Amino acid sequence: MFPDDLRDWQSRLREQFPILLAHPGQAYLDSAATSQKPRAVLDAVMTYLTSGNANAGRGTYPWANRTTAIVEQARHRVREFLGDPEPDRSGVHFVSGTTEGLRLIARDWLVRCLRDGDEIIVPPADHSANSVPWREAAGQLAREGVTVHVREMPYDPARDYDHRLLPSIVTQRTRFIAVTHVHHVYGGDMNLHRIRAAAGPDVVICVDAAQSVGHLPVSVAALDVDFLVFSGHKAMALPGTGAIWAANRRGPRFQPGGWAGTPNTSGIVSLAAALDWLDEAGTDRIARWTVALAARLTDGLRRLPGYEILGCQRSLAAGSPVQQRHGIVTFRHHRIGSNDLGFILAADGFMVRADGHCQAEAGERTTSVRVSVHAYNTAEEIDRLLELLIRLDTEG
Repeated sequence: MFPDDLRDWQSRLREQFPILLAHPGQAYLDSAATSQKPRAVLDAVMTYLTSGNANAGRGTYPWANRTTAIVEQARHRVREFLGDPEPDRSGVHFVSGTTEGLRLIARDWLVRCLRDGDEIIVPPADHSANSVPWREAAGQLAREGVTVHVREMPYDPARDYDHRLLPSIVTQRTRFIAVTHVHHVYGGDMNLHRIRAAAGPDVVICVDAAQSVGHLPVSVAALDVDFLVFSGHKAMALPGTGAIWAANRRGPRFQPGGWAGTPNTSGIVSLAAALDWLDEAGTDRIARWTVALAARLTDGLRRLPGYEILGCQRSLAAGSPVQQRHGIVTFRHHRIGSNDLGFILAADGFMVRADGHCQAEAGERTTSVRVSVHAYNTAEEIDRLLELLIRLDTEG
């Protein structure tokens, strides 16, 4: 059932996004690529830049000291937002986004931990950012004479991780598993609570949380993982900011290599403000709303013979008891190419993504259209989109 009890809540949230108010005829449906920014985040950044902008960790004058304190407070805010059970042990490292964060873990941590004959498990149909760096790490070690075996994470027909097969590829030499929390193409929660049971207590687990942080409640304690990486720009913050959370419980303590340059202070300010905004909005309510919007879209699309919806086929009906999509619906038209369909939708004011979605080597081979929503999207936008898709299916 659609959460009608959240309509007033959602209407109040939407009013907080200046870009949407300035373009009332446009429907922004590409939040999996980047989210729009609420006024509270924009105001926080402007206040910082106009009242005390300085470098962090370098000067001794008041503006510099205040900026250093802001950065440290933001680290604490990330730990708090993720439900960190051991904040005195963990580390938070600010990065430009999920892609950089995963590469840093591969380059500056994983290659130091692996020995000849060790094994890692990598998801070959997730985002390339969570597949390529681990293979690059194994390749680097191979050039140094160290053989690391890369195993592929198994998937079931719905493109969820196959938790029944996973234990069969975990061995005594498995040291590291890379996983994704919410899939960026299929929209499903990948059921990470089952990974630890399959992996055992000693294997390091790294989570790409680019599509979950800011979209649903995320608890590193409940997931029992060692690394979690996310992009601030997909969670209401400015572009060019994100974070690595490192538990520092298994293996050596994580510390990015090289000299730490000037941090993206305005981005970090925006991230802390975004996390405050998300807590105020309620990620549980955001999840209910975006899941309902995605279900509204799949329920309409499944009735149209000209469209193919990617991912789990048992969760297309709005009332399906099967886990549904977290605000991401990806589809193709049987006669209209996806790139052409993207242009057609844009001409009618619907901003979607139409391409291969940066999926890794075992992903979809044919381009598709991805609709991704956030708390500011409305049921009326989905209904208008469906009206156009119905018309295209009839006329196409």
